[in-house]
Amino acid sequence: MDSLIETFHIDWRLLIAQVINFSVVFAVLYWFVFKPLARVMAERSGKIDKSLETAKKVEAKLAQTQAEFNKAINEAKKQANLILEKAGVQADARKQEMINRAKEEIGQIINQEKQKIQLEKAVTLKEIKKEVADLVVAAVAKVIGEKMDEKKDREMIKKIIK
Repeated sequence: MDSLIETFHIDWRLLIAQVINFSVVFAVLYWFVFKPLARVMAERSGKIDKSLETAKKVEAKLAQTQAEFNKAINEAKKQANLILEKAGVQADARKQEMINRAKEEIGQIINQEKQKIQLEKAVTLKEIKKEVADLVVAAVAKVIGEKMDEKKDREMIKKIIK
């Protein structure tokens, strides 16, 4: 070992001084750098763990909220479909009601027009009868040769009856 010490020129006093210096520097670094650094790192690890837990909770809450949202959307769709079906039924009923009302109005109009036609027919028949009567009177007057008035008309009726 002496040869080794001589070959590398190792001085044991210098080696002890370097070990003491290293121990002092290591102790200073340990107490003033490594311990505070380890404490800060532990705090950060704790914060990160809390953040991860919070993120998991938020993710679970988000999934739950999404499920509730989907449920609410599905319920709203069902209600919308029910409302649409109800509106369709009401529209059909309203349509049928309007058709029935229109048929009734058409029936009333047809009846009114039939009455008008019957009145016009009656008036026309009266006019035709009057004209025919006038024509018959005129024809009789020509055949008989004189104009008939009421007095002569009654006399002729009495003759015919006898």
